[in-house]
Amino acid sequence: MRRGTAARLLTGLVASLLCAELLALAVYYIETGALFYTHRRTYQALLPAPEDRLVVGEAVHPYFGVTHRPGVPFDIPASLRANSSAPARLRTNNFGFVSPHAYPFTGTGDRQFLVGLFGGSVGLWFCQVGAPRMVEQLARHPFFRAREIVPLCFSHEGYKQPQQALVLAYFLSRGQRLDLVVNLDGFNDVALGALNDERGFDASMPSVQHLDPLIDLVNQSALTPQKLDTLAAIFGDRRRLTALTGRIAANRIAAVDFVLDRYYRWLLDRYTRALGRFATLPSNPPENRLIQATPPVAPKDRAALFAEIADLWARSSTLMHEMLEARSAVYVHVLQPNQYFTGRRFSEDETATALSDASPYKRSVEEGYPLLVAAGASELRARHVRFFDATRVLDAEPAPVYMDNCCHYTLTGNYVLADFIARSIVSTPGPWKN
Repeated sequence: MRRGTAARLLTGLVASLLCAELLALAVYYIETGALFYTHRRTYQALLPAPEDRLVVGEAVHPYFGVTHRPGVPFDIPASLRANSSAPARLRTNNFGFVSPHAYPFTGTGDRQFLVGLFGGSVGLWFCQVGAPRMVEQLARHPFFRAREIVPLCFSHEGYKQPQQALVLAYFLSRGQRLDLVVNLDGFNDVALGALNDERGFDASMPSVQHLDPLIDLVNQSALTPQKLDTLAAIFGDRRRLTALTGRIAANRIAAVDFVLDRYYRWLLDRYTRALGRFATLPSNPPENRLIQATPPVAPKDRAALFAEIADLWARSSTLMHEMLEARSAVYVHVLQPNQYFTGRRFSEDETATALSDASPYKRSVEEGYPLLVAAGASELRARHVRFFDATRVLDAEPAPVYMDNCCHYTLTGNYVLADFIARSIVSTPGPWKN
């Protein structure tokens, strides 16, 4: 009696499992158009969790302001490569600067002559595009012919004074040797300094355009008690979803797949709703921000603002000169060319590319650059800073020299500027004149 009952129960169980398997196979085929045993269902990538939104190419540096994360790719478009053999992709180093060398770079021999390149995005592109040309031109001079010139890039998008001075001070304090420093700047100081003032940052603060999005990311991630509870639920469900995809991929039974897939869908819905709830929860109020940027020290009109910017720019440059002079290194300051302060005659094609009345920077360059030129010619040279005004250097070049309506140069523009900087270096007092 017992054996018969057990046999019937076992037969019923097997039949039930077989029916469940057949039903699951049918459902799988309807949903995917494929046979379960020869096909595996794919799942889309999970929507980003809050911590994923912090994994960006830039980060807040405690000394420099904004910096790149180490190992971030930096692509060189074909139009800016001298030849097809030039690398198309570079990566940021241990400090987030686009350089093949880790910093501090100590060098590999006495013959090496270390050249630091400082500035904003124009300086960053010059590091990759113009610096090799500058090195070629310098190598023609007898002093440099016997040395290996090693350019070291300390430029970053959006940098303006006093960031270059702070970056230099930091690396000198870390023991970085530099024989020559070229600081190529000016545009960011007036264009982004004015933008800072408009948006409630002091002009001396890092660029609001670059810093504010990161401040917002950090502020949104600052955890109130409600956010903490929701975030814990999000993280838990994300772990469960990730584990489920592994179990589903390893499973070979259609009925089990049916159950696991439905559970996955239910869990994914809960995860998605929690993400939406997290996004709508209020952040910490502005006064509780983890990163504080100083507001304008005093209200001022635009004339006073640009006078303050020019003074900050000149003082910071003088500090760089003094720090390097104390270490028997040479400092060269170059005021970069810009299309909104020029005597250049633009072709129709270059006009369409390089000039825009809607540019948020145009008016600031027109108002601020004359003060930079004056401060360079008077204050910087009076303080024995090797200052060179490059604002007219690109004017006579017939080929297009501007690649956008902001401030950046074509390959030709970088080469013309590199030739000017090389000539300026060897024309000024330095060890090459001894």
